[in-house]
Amino acid sequence: MGMPAIIRRTAFRMDPERAHEAALRALQVGSPLLMPAKGYMATRDASVHQRLMGLDFAGPVGLAAGYDKYGRAVRAWGRLGFGFAEIGTVTARAQPGNPRPRLFRLVDDEAIVNRMGFNNDGAAVTARRIAAAREGSGAGIPIAINIGKSKVTPLDDAPADHVASYRLLRGVADLVVVNVSSPNTPGLRELQDRDHLTAILGALRDEDASMRARDGRAPMPFLVKLAPDLPDAQIEDAVDLAGELGLAGVVLTNTTISREGLTNPADPAAAQQGGMSGPPLRARADEATRIAARRASGDLVIIGVGGIMDADQAWDRLASGASLVEVWTGMVYRGPTIARDITTGLVDRMRREQVGHISELVGSALAGGG
Repeated sequence: MGMPAIIRRTAFRMDPERAHEAALRALQVGSPLLMPAKGYMATRDASVHQRLMGLDFAGPVGLAAGYDKYGRAVRAWGRLGFGFAEIGTVTARAQPGNPRPRLFRLVDDEAIVNRMGFNNDGAAVTARRIAAAREGSGAGIPIAINIGKSKVTPLDDAPADHVASYRLLRGVADLVVVNVSSPNTPGLRELQDRDHLTAILGALRDEDASMRARDGRAPMPFLVKLAPDLPDAQIEDAVDLAGELGLAGVVLTNTTISREGLTNPADPAAAQQGGMSGPPLRARADEATRIAARRASGDLVIIGVGGIMDADQAWDRLASGASLVEVWTGMVYRGPTIARDITTGLVDRMRREQVGHISELVGSALAGGG
C-alpha cells in the first residue's frame, strides 16, 4: 500500500528531522492520519509466528533502533503490524547528540545519511517512559532496547557505562542490543575489537547473573549490533565471541560510512558526514548476514537490517540466514504500513511457493554455499 501521497509530499517539504519528530508525535498520540483504528495491523498468521530467545514474535518485521530513540511511541508499533520494536540507542547519561542539521535524505536512492550522535534522554528517564507505555495492554510485542556508550565516557570505562544503563532498563526490556557500531560517536567502533567487546559483553552478562540471583528472573537475551564496514574475518570473530559469551544473537548491520552503490553520487547529501542507510546498503547487509549465519551454524539468532524496503527483500534476508528483519529507512520512504505490507507479502509468497512455515525459509539460500 505504501505511504499516502499527500503525507509524503507534506513530509518531504519539511526538514528531515522535523518531519521525523512530527511523525513520532502523531504515532505517540495515535493520530488517525497515520494510525486508523483498523486496517494497519498485519494479519496474524501462524506461518510467520516464531518463538525465539524465549519470546513470541507474531511476525518477523521489527522496527530498527534509531527511529524511536526516546521510546515515545512504544504503544504504536504493534498496532502498525511490527512483530517487535527496538528502542534507542539509549545511553547512561542524557545527551543532545550532534549539532543540527544531522539527518539528510538521498531521495533518488531512497537512502538516508545521519549523524545523530545518540541523542536521548538517558537511561533513567527512558526507562520510566517505557514502563508507563507498557502498563495495561502496553506494546503487545517484544520490546528490545538498544544501549550504547555515553559520549563523555572514555572507551576504557565503557563496560561500567553499559552496566549503568542496563541496571535502569532491565525491568522494561525483553531483549537488549549492544550498539558498538554507530559511526557517529567518536571512537565507538573501536569497541568492536575483541578485547573491548569481551569486556562490555562480559560485564553485562555478569551483571545480569547477579541481578537474577536476587530476583529469580529469566536470563536477558543480549545481542550485539555490528557495522557493515567490518572485514569479513572480524564479523566471523564477533560471531564466535557472541557464542563464547552465551549471547542470544547478533544484529547485522548498522549504517555504513561507505557511499558505494548510489545511483546519484552527486546528491549533496552523499557528501555529508555520517552513516548511510537504505537500499545502497542492502547488498553488503545481505552478505554480512550470510557470513554470520554460516559462522553461527544455527546457534545464534540473527536480526537482519539494512536496505529492506519490501517483502521480496525481506525474503532474501531471511533466506540469507536472518530469523527476524528490521526496517528504519523504509518507514521514511514507504510509510507506516511497511511492516504490514512486508509481512502480508511474505505470507502470500510463502503460500505461492508452498513454504509451510517461516523457519523453512530462514537460511535456505545457504545450502551448497548459495
